[in-house]
Parts: sequence; C-alpha cells; structure tokens
Amino acid sequence: MRAWNAAGEKEKAFWLRQIAEQPVATWFGDPHADPRPAAAELTAAAAARNRTALLVAYNIPGRDCNLHSAGGLATHEEYLDWVRRLADGIGEADAIVVLEPDAVPHALEGCLEGSHHTAEQRYAALREATGILKRNPATRVYLDAGNAGWIDDLDALAAALRASGLEEADGFALNVSNFKTTESSASYGRALSDRTGGAHFVIDTSRNGAGPAEPDGSGTEWCNPPGRHLGAEPTLATGDPRIDAYLWVKQPGDSDGSCRPGEPTAGAWWPEYALDLVMNTRMGHPYTGHP
Repeated sequence: MRAWNAAGEKEKAFWLRQIAEQPVATWFGDPHADPRPAAAELTAAAAARNRTALLVAYNIPGRDCNLHSAGGLATHEEYLDWVRRLADGIGEADAIVVLEPDAVPHALEGCLEGSHHTAEQRYAALREATGILKRNPATRVYLDAGNAGWIDDLDALAAALRASGLEEADGFALNVSNFKTTESSASYGRALSDRTGGAHFVIDTSRNGAGPAEPDGSGTEWCNPPGRHLGAEPTLATGDPRIDAYLWVKQPGDSDGSCRPGEPTAGAWWPEYALDLVMNTRMGHPYTGHP
C-alpha cells in the first residue's frame, strides 16, 4: 500500500485499506528464528489497544508434507523447545493461537509414511504443544482440522484431534488458507463438534466470500484461484454458541504458492492478488462484513 502511494497509485492503495485495516494473524514458522521477541512485541501491541493477538504456529517437522509450504523444524524435540519459546513470548497476554495448519489432516491421510516422522509422533507433539501453550493463563488454542472439503471420515478426524490434545485445547480451526464458504464450514464444524463432545471452533473467513473455485483439471484450484472475494470481517460475535470466532488467519494477498508461472512462492505478499480480492468483492458482492 505504501509503495503504491509512493508511486502515485493512490486509488489502488485506497482499496487495499479494506485488507490493511482488518486484524489478521501473524504466522510464526521460521525454523531459524527465536519466536520470543516477535511474539512479545505482537502481544504487547495488541494489549496496548485492548485487543487479542492472533498467532499461527506453523513449524512442525514435515510441515506441508513437502508441498508448497514445506519446512519446519528437524525433530519433535526441537519443535517443542520452539513452542516453549513462543509461549514465553506470549506470556500472560490475551492471545489466540491456531496450531499447525494442515498437520492433523495430512497425518491422517498418511502423507508422513516413508518420512522420518510418524502420525503418532505428530499427534503426541501437538498434544504436548497444546499443553505448553495452555499453561499461559490467557492463551486460547485451536488445533487445525483442515477444511470442509478435505477429510470425509469425521470419526477418524475426531479421534486424531483428540490424540493431538483437543480436550485441553479450546477447540479446532477450519478453512485456514482455504475458500470454503462460512456456511459449509459451519455445517462441517458442527458435525465434527458432535463427534468431539461439543468442541468449539473458529473459521478462517479471509478469502471465502465467493466460495471455492471450480475444479480446473490440474488439482490447483485451491492455489491462488482467480475471482475470489473477501469473507466476513473478523469477529468474536458469531451468533453461534459453538463458533467462537470468524478470523482472518490467512493474510489476503499472500500467495498460496508458485502453482503457475509467475506466481510468488507460498506466503509471499502479492499485492495484485490482494487488490483483485478487494475489487472482486466490491463489484460482485458488496463487502458488508457479514457471512
């Protein structure tokens, strides 16, 4: 936005404010960086404004099963030490942590087979990570559970979430970095909640205003699809007793990966895509902040 202002592209910068003025998550996933200073700075800034910080822990070994966001720490011991440092940085501040997007569904699918890590090790690490974060008095933890179009066997997913520490967590997260509608995510979440003793959940609504793209034949319709819209504004007031929040977990405008020629790598800021999200929303379905 600053770059477009400086270049005289003031209209583009103006429209990007619809993203810039919304609270979005900060992702922590650099295996080489101590997360404490950044977490402390983030939570202190949020506390100064009487707000709750939103963090994503994304550094588990075997992350993204060697796909576009591959990475993470080498061992589960290193990972748990990293989580302890993240928790130290958060301290007593009000915070929501979305724990390891895709980690449980990927393990459930069997993508760790043949690697140095097993599903059981991953679930155990997530369970301990949840316990570490929950020692902070004002930290809420939501284990990622994928999205409404991913795992059909909800009983198996519920069992995997329980093995990963769901009973100590505050619930599970849905639709992180995806485009499933709020309605379909809520329906899926309620069905999963029914299988987990009434667990609460949160939904990433950052880019789901138009729902998912149609299958394109290449299997990459989930990756930077054109024609998408912004979703509901972040809020803790959802009107549903089991949905704790609509959140912008994915930063609208961050690339999903270099799935097509010229697209940025996963997590890289892509201002043109961000502007498309805003303008598509404005022209297609006026942005009201409601699902």
